Amino acid sequence: MVVTCKVASLSDLQIIENYVKNVEYIDVTGINVSCLSQSKSYLKIIGIPYYPHNDQYLCLLSNDTEVMIKQNQIFDNIVLTSKPYVIKVLLKLDMSIIWVDIWDVQSGSKAKGLIN
Repeated sequence: MVVTCKVASLSDLQIIENYVKNVEYIDVTGINVSCLSQSKSYLKIIGIPYYPHNDQYLCLLSNDTEVMIKQNQIFDNIVLTSKPYVIKVLLKLDMSIIWVDIWDVQSGSKAKGLIN
């Protein structure tokens, strides 16, 4: 972990990354991608059928939701913090609510880009 006395910019991250890659005794294969500090944002997706295949025994699961999210192009630069959480709205309705937690910057610009 590298700590700076000021908020790093993207160019600062590139300098640090190049330095670390050139140090002889550091194994760069175990180093994660450098990034600025992040926070979590959550999104609530509504209006999704709880039984997507019209079969009351095959309800929507968080794994199915995660696969659909990863295939959608609007989520290309989005990283999930955890598995999506799927709940049924009411017992008599066939609608679900999906809660999605994502890594975001402090301003929430990634979440804002997904809204609507």
